[in-house]
Formats: sequence, C-alpha cells, structure tokens
Amino acid sequence: MDTGVIAVANQKGGVGKTTVAMNMAAGLIRRHGSCIVIDSDPQGSATLWTELSGDPSKFPAEVVLAEDKLDKQVARLQAEFDYIVIDCPPEIKSGSIMSVMSISQILLVPLLPSPVDLWASTRIEELVKRAQKKNPKILAYILLNQIEPRSAMSRGMDEALQEIDIPVLRNRLGRRASYRTSALEGCSVYDLGYRGRVASEEIDGVIDEVLGL
Repeated sequence: MDTGVIAVANQKGGVGKTTVAMNMAAGLIRRHGSCIVIDSDPQGSATLWTELSGDPSKFPAEVVLAEDKLDKQVARLQAEFDYIVIDCPPEIKSGSIMSVMSISQILLVPLLPSPVDLWASTRIEELVKRAQKKNPKILAYILLNQIEPRSAMSRGMDEALQEIDIPVLRNRLGRRASYRTSALEGCSVYDLGYRGRVASEEIDGVIDEVLGL
C-alpha cells in the first residue's frame, strides 16, 4: 500500500504528537525508504527537536517548515521522498489543518489515557469527519499513547473508545522515559540503543499496522 503522506494531528496539545511524528519518520527511514518531516505546528516542536542535539543533521529524517502553499510543497517533496510525515498544529478549525487533510493518505490521532482526552473525543470525531469530507480516501486511526498497563484508566480506554467511530490501532505506545530522552537528545528512540529497544519495537508495530504489513 502506498501511503505517501501521513498526518499526525489532534485538536488538543500535549498528546505526544511530535513524538509520534518524529519517531515514525525515523522508523520509516530505517525500514521502508526515505522520509521527510514537515513541521506545520506554529510552536515548531519538530524543528526544535532536531536542534537540541546541536547538529540537526544527526536526526535521521530531514525536518522542514511548512510553506504557505502546503499542497504544492508536498507535491514537490513526493518526487524526492517515499514518505512525508506532517506534524500538524493542535487545532481543527484552521484552514491549514484542512489543507493537510486534503493531501494526506493516513491520519494518526494520538490520544492519552485521561478523562480530559476522552471528553474531547467528540471533537476528534469532528476532525476525522471533516477530513473525510475533504478527502474521502484518507484512512484515520486513533493511536493510544503513554499507556500504563497497570493503570485502570489505560485498561479502560478500549471500552470507552468503542463509542467513537474511528478505528483504534492494536499497537500502542507505552509511557516510557526513552521517548522523553530521545526528544531531549534530539534523536529518535532507534538511536538510543538498548535504552530505546522496547520503544522502537512499539514504533515498528505501529508502522507495520498502519502500512498493512
């Protein structure tokens, strides 16, 4: 399946959107070909991530800022890269987010195991429905992030999400220090060696499931 453009979005900040985007990009490069990250978040978190190492070239994927005409930027980059991962702004009502949805094949929506995130689930559905109206071919998935197996809230997420008409990925990301460490060191979990082994396996699982491998 040719996925091409993967958007990582959520109307709520602090859900690990950039963490997912950056590590997905690194995993795609290691296993499936070339990839570039487009930083369309006004906070510039993806760009800052690469700068933390002191040498942006150390991060396996190139990160570029989103241009005003994002569709033309993506079309140009598709001629050079197998995959494009877009780190979206934490909002759903701007024209920029709908521009992203119109050119993406996959939409990943990271979601934390918290009451606040569950209460916001109706707005997540709104995001997906608006995206599908703009682009009927887009495939949307919820990705559970920062899961703690011993937490009652984490265990109850699957049941709570049954009322949302969006597929939930079987693979999910745990609450691990290695994700925070990779951000602080300006690298991916793959670059952490043994420290990032479990996290990198989680990212690989998400990639395989999303790409249908």
